[in-house]
Amino acid sequence: MALRYVGSMVADVHRTMLNGGIFLYPATQDAPKGKLRYLYECAPMAFLVEQAGGIATTGERAVLDHVPTDIHERGLIYLGSKLDVEEMLSFFAKYKE
Repeated sequence: MALRYVGSMVADVHRTMLNGGIFLYPATQDAPKGKLRYLYECAPMAFLVEQAGGIATTGERAVLDHVPTDIHERGLIYLGSKLDVEEMLSFFAKYKE
């Protein structure tokens, strides 16, 4: 069974929590600060994933440690199982520019 990106954060994170893996929305050229809104997309999903034993990070710190300065602030997010996200972060550290 192929697991594909649906385009709905809630559906994609739900699938990730059920089947494993990582959900990520990194910086892009068009959205260098991320596309998802911190207060009503990133933070709620980060809370749920962490309560389930997973990790939600910006790549540099825990998503829930960030204090937003604007209600519509956008952010980066990488979340999933503890082992998968820790492995991803080890790659970030190893190949940091």
